[in-house]
Amino acid sequence: MAIWSSLARSAQVSAQFSGLLKNPALLQASKNALVQARSMSGHGPKMFTITPSRFQWHKFKDMFHYYIMVGLIPVVGIIFYANVFVGPAQLTEVPADYEPKHWEYHKHPITRFIARYMLNNPQEDYEKMLHHLYEENEKAQMLALEQKIRDKMAERNDYQSYYYRPAIGKYHRVAKEAAEHLESIRGD
Repeated sequence: MAIWSSLARSAQVSAQFSGLLKNPALLQASKNALVQARSMSGHGPKMFTITPSRFQWHKFKDMFHYYIMVGLIPVVGIIFYANVFVGPAQLTEVPADYEPKHWEYHKHPITRFIARYMLNNPQEDYEKMLHHLYEENEKAQMLALEQKIRDKMAERNDYQSYYYRPAIGKYHRVAKEAAEHLESIRGD
């Protein structure tokens, strides 16, 4: 049954197009129209106004609301909880044998959390900087020593000798004994 109704509908549409093709004035008017007629159920005018797409605006609003819900609301909740229920740190008497950790010097609980879990220990940073300064000092001393050697070589008209290898007597004695043994066998 649905096939017959779709065929009847297509026949009506082809009759409308043939009427437009026979009358060129109607064809030109339909091309210039900004409002397109459409059959809709319900009351009111049967007109469909052509407007530009608002997809990007709706997508932006959706993403903005999503990130507000995912990011801003939990952060505000955590800050509210830290300020109302945990509160700032209180100064108390410290036992003589207790050494405070580096994050215990901060007053606010969020700052203490960040100092404890996200940032480096200031003592470690200080020691890393000292090691870096030590390495740079060693490089400077090596360069100064090399420059002093070059100056002495230029002063004495000397040359470099990087390829000196000290001789090891053990292998020389073994080779000499082997040569004597071969000479005794051959009888030369």
